[in-house]
Amino acid sequence: MIPANAATLGICAAAIAGVIGRPFRWPEAIWAVLGAVVLLLVGLLPWSEALVAVGKGTDVYLFLIGMMLLSETARQQGLFDWIAATAARHAKGSASRLFVLVYLTGIVTTTFLSNDATAVVLTPAVYATARRARVDPLPLLFACALIANAASFVLPISNPANLVLYGGTMPPLGQWFASFALPSAASILVTFLALRWVEREGIGGTCHSDVERTALSRGGRIALGGIVLTATVLLAASALDVELGLPTCIAGVACSLAVCLLTRSSPLGIVRDVAWSVLPLVAGLFVLVAALDHAGVTRQIVAALRNLATDPAHGALVSGTVLAFASNLINNLPAGLIASTAVAQAHPPRLIVDALLIGVDLGPNLSITGSLATILWLQAIRREGEDVTFWRFLKVGAATMIPALAAALGARLLLG
Repeated sequence: MIPANAATLGICAAAIAGVIGRPFRWPEAIWAVLGAVVLLLVGLLPWSEALVAVGKGTDVYLFLIGMMLLSETARQQGLFDWIAATAARHAKGSASRLFVLVYLTGIVTTTFLSNDATAVVLTPAVYATARRARVDPLPLLFACALIANAASFVLPISNPANLVLYGGTMPPLGQWFASFALPSAASILVTFLALRWVEREGIGGTCHSDVERTALSRGGRIALGGIVLTATVLLAASALDVELGLPTCIAGVACSLAVCLLTRSSPLGIVRDVAWSVLPLVAGLFVLVAALDHAGVTRQIVAALRNLATDPAHGALVSGTVLAFASNLINNLPAGLIASTAVAQAHPPRLIVDALLIGVDLGPNLSITGSLATILWLQAIRREGEDVTFWRFLKVGAATMIPALAAALGARLLLG
């Protein structure tokens, strides 16, 4: 007879492996939900606890819905294609300058639309631009992948994992900037310098700047205005310490409907193309983490956090580093959920919590399996006919993530 705790660990490990590896090419959500259902059917997790776990993700679901609607609306109206073509035209024949412009575009997209938008929506536009500019697309694609994580703690809205780690109760915006302004700048700068060095041969030549750029449509202009307005609303909500999920959802729905009304188009096209499977994926992961908590895994992490809290500076370095690398083993979303549950029980110092967030956001730049955004990025480039092996990404990731993590954690420690 297999002990209940061992069975829980085995089922959760198999489910997370399915999410990362996608056996039979089944969507990630199927594996997360299947693992959750098995845990319930064999009695390893009470149904009541599973329902509570799913309910905990409400703010995250609303946030994702709003951001996905905004991103898909902007994509269908050609906003990202227009931005990418504009970057190519301003490169003025320099592949290196084009690389910088794509990286800057990725910073803005990640900051205000989340890292998933950079991975899913910006990446195909950048690939098309690279082809038209006749440059090697891989350095530009790597820029999209890495900035999606490196810039994901500029704002609370830049990564759904931020909501997960803080359990939906985000720090006020002023406190966020005090904690993360310098670390995020260090993360972005060091990632850029390291990636530019790694890809120096691929961006050292010339490019074509006479890339065709159609005028931004009326719908594209409305979508851009909606994005700016949404970012403003969310910054205000964060400053007022209001949960971000509902405002994001309302803004996304309102922007999409406004574009459809003013362009006389059906919203069904937007609804059809949104990746709704992300929602059951997140819900399934919440249930898996609840099962691990039920099995006593969280208690061990809580004990470790309390020990680390005796020396906050040392504890921040250790906890942030461990979570950064662990995110590549089990993906940063379940890793962040486990860390969030442990933080809620251990109540470690703010310095350690902030280090954990840096680790869960930036750590996934090490490997393809690190974050949902990176997995979505890989799917996006495969649809375009490109591919990156696990080892190729790991080579780039090791050269960029490790120094960026050291810089970001070091910057946070400097702030005290």
